[in-house]
Amino acid sequence: MTGNISRRNVLRGAGVAVLGATVAGWATGCSSVAVGGPASGAASNLLETAKSQGFLRVGIANEPPYTQVSADGNVTGCEPDVLRAVCKRLGIDDVQGIVTPYESMIPGLNANRWDVIAAGLFMKQSRCGQVLYSEPVIVSTESFATPKGNPKGITTVANVLADKSLRIAVLPGGFEEGVLQSANVPASQQVKINDGRSGLEALKANRADAFMLPTLSLQALAKDDASFDISKPVDDAPRTGSGAAFRNADAAFHEAYNKELAAFKKTPEFATILTKWGFDATVVEGVTAEELCKTAG
Repeated sequence: MTGNISRRNVLRGAGVAVLGATVAGWATGCSSVAVGGPASGAASNLLETAKSQGFLRVGIANEPPYTQVSADGNVTGCEPDVLRAVCKRLGIDDVQGIVTPYESMIPGLNANRWDVIAAGLFMKQSRCGQVLYSEPVIVSTESFATPKGNPKGITTVANVLADKSLRIAVLPGGFEEGVLQSANVPASQQVKINDGRSGLEALKANRADAFMLPTLSLQALAKDDASFDISKPVDDAPRTGSGAAFRNADAAFHEAYNKELAAFKKTPEFATILTKWGFDATVVEGVTAEELCKTAG
């Protein structure tokens, strides 16, 4: 991962990591990571407030290709790049990124520590009951990372249920943890790890037999570490996807964002962004937030 910044290794007391000062606005094609903290109060009209103050605070992760933070604090990745483009259409020129653990994203949003989440936070019932998701930007698949040759033949969640000796590494608060929990995989079979690299270390140290993560995230890790195999997309993991997430109180912003997102999806730039990060824009066509929010978990 760029800059060697863990998506979970943050200052727990503050709920965020300070990765750098604001270096430039998105008007110049560069976003920045900023210090996160409670604002003086929730804005009554987030869209107008963001336009007048010139920036929007965004809760992000650091898991390429969904989100990526470079050593100099530049925020990019598929979701932030789409958010950047849509925000420009709304008249918002700058975004301040705040890196936070996945399990803290929705609590931090509702505590007004950031204004929106754009982090590959996959839609599911429990999350959709707490926030307003935009229409999907990404539709994703899950895979298992295994030792070379996949010696235990782990390709489905059913395999894990059938063999109680199998141990699967997952990120706490991540979608994959929810998939295993919804399938009634016992907690004793789940190995909690901090980030992608520690998941691979768990495989190498024989503390886990497989590591479950989005297919593209594992492919990104494989660019720097060829010690593991990646399974085909898991057939019995639910289809999932993500988009920007807003507070329920910011319904007006959510509506305006969805309108501009729909228009942006019709432009060549949308497909260009997704292709750059390894996604297929055609897979998103016809998929709705309402559909993805029915995913159990």
